[in-house]
Amino acid sequence: QEEKKQLTLKVEELERKLESTSAQNIEFLQVIAKREESIHQCQLRLEEKSRECSSLARQLEMAIEDAKRQVEQARERAVSRERAAQSKVLDLETQLSRNKTELNQLHRNREDAERRYESRLQDLRDRLEQSESTNRSMQNYVQFLKSSYDNVF
Repeated sequence: QEEKKQLTLKVEELERKLESTSAQNIEFLQVIAKREESIHQCQLRLEEKSRECSSLARQLEMAIEDAKRQVEQARERAVSRERAAQSKVLDLETQLSRNKTELNQLHRNREDAERRYESRLQDLRDRLEQSESTNRSMQNYVQFLKSSYDNVF
């Protein structure tokens, strides 16, 4: 009877541990679900930023083409007006200089935007990798717990 009583106590203790472990597993599953949702949100934001970057790149290319056209038009006007008056040439050269400055600024802005995009992309990749690592760690721990309890029973 004493042995039976001790075995009953052990069984009750193991049942409590099993309930505790089950509760922990539920908590881990909830944490994993939250992390997966966070990853999904990050992916959505990354896709949105990618679309935004593509749109900005197209706009930048259009602006560069426009600036090139403006520069070409300015050169053509300079040639035709050079025959008429030297003062017009100086005005057009000033405009050409401004356009080149704007073009250089657009190049710098584009390069800055690309660097920021790459930085953000790397940051999101790092976060995703960390999240996946944590997820794997939790899965390994859950698997360890399962195998431990399988071995116990």
